[in-house]
Amino acid sequence: MESHLRSFLRRHLRLRRGLSRPPRLLGAGAALALVLLTCGAARAESGGSAHGLLSGIGISIMAAGILAFLGHGLKQPLLLAYLAAGIAIGPQCGLGLVQKQDIGTIVEIGLILLLFMIGLELDLKKLKEFGRSLMVAGIGQFALCFLLGLGFFALLGFTVGPPYDYLILGVHLGGGEYDLLYLAAVTSLSSTAIVVKLLHEKFELDTLAGRLTLGVLVFQDLWAIILLSLQPTLADPRLLNLLQELTDGVILVGLSFLLSKYLLGAILRRVAKSPELMLVISLAWCFAICGLAHQLELSLEMGALVAGAAISTFPYNVDVIAKIVSIRDFFITLFFVALGMEIPNPLDNLSLFWLAGAVSVFVIASRFVSLYPPLYALKNGNRVSLLVPLNLSQVSEFALVIVALGISYKHIAPDIMTLVIYTFVITSAVSTYMIKYSHTLQGWLGRGAARLGLRDLPGAAAASEAAAAPKEIALLGFFRTASAFLEKLQALNPDLLEQLVVVDFNPKVHRELVRRGIKVVYGDLGHLDTLHHAGLAEAKLVISTIPDTVLVGTDNLKLVQHLEKVCPRARIVATAESPAAALKLYEAGADYVLLPQTLTADHLAQMLEYLRREGGSDLKEQERQRLRDHREVLQS
Repeated sequence: MESHLRSFLRRHLRLRRGLSRPPRLLGAGAALALVLLTCGAARAESGGSAHGLLSGIGISIMAAGILAFLGHGLKQPLLLAYLAAGIAIGPQCGLGLVQKQDIGTIVEIGLILLLFMIGLELDLKKLKEFGRSLMVAGIGQFALCFLLGLGFFALLGFTVGPPYDYLILGVHLGGGEYDLLYLAAVTSLSSTAIVVKLLHEKFELDTLAGRLTLGVLVFQDLWAIILLSLQPTLADPRLLNLLQELTDGVILVGLSFLLSKYLLGAILRRVAKSPELMLVISLAWCFAICGLAHQLELSLEMGALVAGAAISTFPYNVDVIAKIVSIRDFFITLFFVALGMEIPNPLDNLSLFWLAGAVSVFVIASRFVSLYPPLYALKNGNRVSLLVPLNLSQVSEFALVIVALGISYKHIAPDIMTLVIYTFVITSAVSTYMIKYSHTLQGWLGRGAARLGLRDLPGAAAASEAAAAPKEIALLGFFRTASAFLEKLQALNPDLLEQLVVVDFNPKVHRELVRRGIKVVYGDLGHLDTLHHAGLAEAKLVISTIPDTVLVGTDNLKLVQHLEKVCPRARIVATAESPAAALKLYEAGADYVLLPQTLTADHLAQMLEYLRREGGSDLKEQERQRLRDHREVLQS
């Protein structure tokens, strides 16, 4: 019997080596059961008394850790494991071992640290580069989704006037006066916590689609802050109150950036050589600005976002991010566990759960309707225009806060809170898989859009031209190394640029290379058919300078194997991040493998010898002048 179970699991779960042994998974499940039973027994002995902060954290982390191990073994997103842990130990559907108020303070700290890190990673210069794309998407997405929400929920039967008792899809809801407005608003917001975590794990925060997604989320956070400020006066709106809220927001941003420029900068320079002190000062700054926001009667989350944005202007922000990320992950784990605790038992109101399913479908559809047309019209291409709505197809954690406050203000009925929680859970689960497999989904949707006549950027035309006049050198992907290589090529042998073709999907790179007179084919290396259509059959040299951690949907090994078929006579240069990976690339057919760390070490050794021998008195000024004269495609 055990052997049959073992073979069934191996065949159907296809687990990775090291995690593929069912006894380990069964052992983890048994460990979870033992932990829960032990905690339950302890709680029973104490008469069901509150655990308090420490025991609540301990139980939550144990349950999250064991279920995360199970989820990793089953190749499932960790986010779902954390939600499942909350369900298992929470009061709604589980054993009631932990109440959300037991870890409520920790959860709020997690959300504050998350928004602080978003602010740290918020490069305003980069966001500014998007120009109209980000402004139109950031402002238009919420406005259009809100209007679509009003129409959708009005069709379901929600109203802005009496009567407020609804019978919708067989579900009886004792509604409130502002149900329609609240539902339209909260379904227009996406989850910063979920999106940032998943894109960070996929190394896609710094891609074009990732930065646009992050930009839209920042605008959504600003919309959420506006909604939070309007809630107290919704029943009796007054222009003076609204102006007061806006004034407080301007004061917060202004004071933060002034203090950052004239005080924080000097402090950070003094402590820059002490990593531990740098971390403490940064966290102190975060909570100080949160305290300032609280004094101005603004949300702590807004204060954290502004605090992070203020530090992002300094060169220390990367170091601060690296140090805070592990702390943030601890608190965010508890944040998602706490959300799982709030999930009501769907068996208690199955009809309401199915209604939430219909609302979830609307949420996903509304993201495509509100984001794809403007992004496509602004010439971002099918790929980016589809990836951004795929990334944002869920309901925000801010929605739960807004709805909870709506109940306290008696604007809406408790049933609306349950509906929003179910929708949050469903969209969180579905969008986790949508983001995980976003490039596969984008490929399917892109082919469907092409059949409807929505053509991509002029990659097809460029590809046909490249096929008609094949180039000898192909540069696959265009990022930092490729940008520097192009600049060096321009200085050493500009004639070679006429024999160069670049394959990349970044519209900004596409436009700049065309302006410089360099042949560029708009294409995604994750779809290997791109290499066929890019006219590489006659290429004599093909170069991939992008490491596997940045490549999306493929890697250097797959590229080399495919290039061996597409252009068998070409010399292939690939990039590896370790000697072992380099050996595999050589075995696959690469003629030369770049090891960036080795090349850097060689250059550094030469510089060390030069500095020891010559003193290097003029080297600094030479390097500064060289950098001033640099004119790369990716300058910033």
